[in-house]
Amino acid sequence: MQGEVKPVTMAQIEAARARLHGLALVSPLVPCGAAPHGKTVLLKLENLQPIGSFKIRPIGNAVLARAPADLTSGIYTTSTGNSALGVAWMARRLGIAATAVVPENAPQGKIAKLRRLGARIDIRPIEEWWRAIETGALAGQEGLYIDAVRDPASLAGDATIGLEILAQSPDIEAILIPFGGGGLACGIACAVRALAPTVKIIACELASAHPLEAAFSAGGPTETPHAPGFVSGVGFGTVLPEMWPLLKGMIDEVITVSLADVAAAIKVMVEHNRVVAEGAGAVSVAAALSGRYAAAKVCAVVSGGNLDTAILATILDGRVPT
Repeated sequence: MQGEVKPVTMAQIEAARARLHGLALVSPLVPCGAAPHGKTVLLKLENLQPIGSFKIRPIGNAVLARAPADLTSGIYTTSTGNSALGVAWMARRLGIAATAVVPENAPQGKIAKLRRLGARIDIRPIEEWWRAIETGALAGQEGLYIDAVRDPASLAGDATIGLEILAQSPDIEAILIPFGGGGLACGIACAVRALAPTVKIIACELASAHPLEAAFSAGGPTETPHAPGFVSGVGFGTVLPEMWPLLKGMIDEVITVSLADVAAAIKVMVEHNRVVAEGAGAVSVAAALSGRYAAAKVCAVVSGGNLDTAILATILDGRVPT
C-alpha cells in the first residue's frame, strides 16, 4: 500500500500540460445531441485521444516526468486495458519495453490493440491482478511500475482536462466524470478547485458496482458487491484507501446509473453525435442524460472509446450486452 494521495498544485498541472503538448490532443468539447429538457450537456471527447482514451495524459506525464535512466529496463502497469495502452504507446515512442498486466476478463479489443503496439501481455486471475493494483507492484516484473491513479504526475496529467474544459466553457456549472480508481475525477477536481471552485465535481458509477457511493455511505472504503457487466475500467470492489482522503474533499456528489442506461447513452452518442464511447466513457453521459443534478450546464467527460465491435453491434441493435 502506498501513502495518502495529496492534491496536485497548479505548478504541477502546468508542467504536465507542457510535457503533454504534441502528445495528447486538446480534445473537443461538443454539445450532446440529446440533452434532457432544460439542460445543456457538453461532451469532452477524450475517446479521440491517440490511444482512444484519456489515459495518454496520466500515463504520458508519469513517464515523461521520470529521468530517462529510470526507464531503461522498460515500464509496466496493471490495467483492464486503457492504462496499459498508454504504457505501450509511450514505450513504443521511447523505444523501450512495455508489459501490460491485465485481468483474465480484459476486453479482447484492448488486448488486440496492446499486441499491435508490441506490448508483452501478462494475464492474471482477477484477485491476483487487483492485489497488484493495491500494492502498486508485481513481484517478478522487470521495469518501472507506472501508476495511473496515485502518482502525482498522473493526477497532474488528468488535471489538464480540467484546464481545457474551463477554457472551452468558462460558464460550466458541473463536470460529470466516470469513476474507476479516482485519478481522473480527483485530477480534474484539482484544476477546477484552483480556478473555478464553484463548479461541482460529480463522480459517476454503475448502480451494480459503486465503490465510491458505498464509501460515502459507510464513511470510508468498504468492500461492496460489484457486477460491472460489459463495462470495464470502473466498478471495482472498493475504493483504494490512499485515495479516500482526497476523494472526500474533491467529490461533491455521486450519481449511479444502470447498465441499460449506459447502453442507451452509447447508442445516443452514435446516433446523435457520431461518436463511439466504451462503457466506462458512457457512464458519465448516462448520468448527464438522467438530469439528476441541479446544474443547468454540465460537461460529461467521455473517458474512452475502446469498445469491442460485438458489444457495439448489440447496443445498436437495441439490446444490453450480457
